[in-house]
Amino acid sequence: MLLLYEHPLSSYVQKVKIALREKNVPFQAEVPESFGTGRTDSDFVAANPRAEVPVLVDGDTKVFESTIILEYIEERWPEPALLPPDPAARAFARMTEDVCDTQYEAINWGFGELLWFRRATGELGDRMREQAARQTRTMQDWLTTRLGAGPWFGGDRFGWADAAVAPMVNRSVHYGLGPPQGSPLALWHQRLRERPSVAQTFQEFEGAAARMAEAANLYTTGGRRREYRDHRLEWMIKSGGIDVVLAGLRDSNIRFPWPEAS
Repeated sequence: MLLLYEHPLSSYVQKVKIALREKNVPFQAEVPESFGTGRTDSDFVAANPRAEVPVLVDGDTKVFESTIILEYIEERWPEPALLPPDPAARAFARMTEDVCDTQYEAINWGFGELLWFRRATGELGDRMREQAARQTRTMQDWLTTRLGAGPWFGGDRFGWADAAVAPMVNRSVHYGLGPPQGSPLALWHQRLRERPSVAQTFQEFEGAAARMAEAANLYTTGGRRREYRDHRLEWMIKSGGIDVVLAGLRDSNIRFPWPEAS
């Protein structure tokens, strides 16, 4: 059976699980014990030196980076297809995914840093939350335009873009930043939640989110370190959180991607 190194909160993991479940591919999910600890003596880090989830292990084949995993799944189990046959429609789906994986994910991640880990409080925290709320509206307006009048981002069929957008919008809903009630994107989210592949994945997310208060102290004291990578670091700085980054470096409770400086 496939092994998926994961964390239920990860939006990147969620889109992979949705894809596997849409294709009825059984898998075993495992949260790596060494995740976020900096340890390198594990099968997880051997499979992905970046020590990031998700990682898919299919026999001797080990695949990391969520988009590459999605491509592997699509090629390994082509039916039902998530990517449309038309090249332009495929590009549309991939561009939608890319924006969600970068700009949208960074906003959600940044809001989580404030909500769960209280990286900024008081006036700074308020300003950064306002930035996140405004930026979320921008992302959702853009996605609404791409959704158009169809039930799914691919038109009449659930597909690649829907799997990629799903964790992003759902996390915004969890944060109280969801699309306006009755809007096309809100109605899409309602349809989405009725799909078994998505319902199970979202249920796992909610269960993990409910336990985040218990884990917050572990991450803020350095027992585990949150990864500040590319678009996330960009969001934190442009949204006014440069002091948050400096404090994380001082307290050694954040990390940058592999290879880290010695």
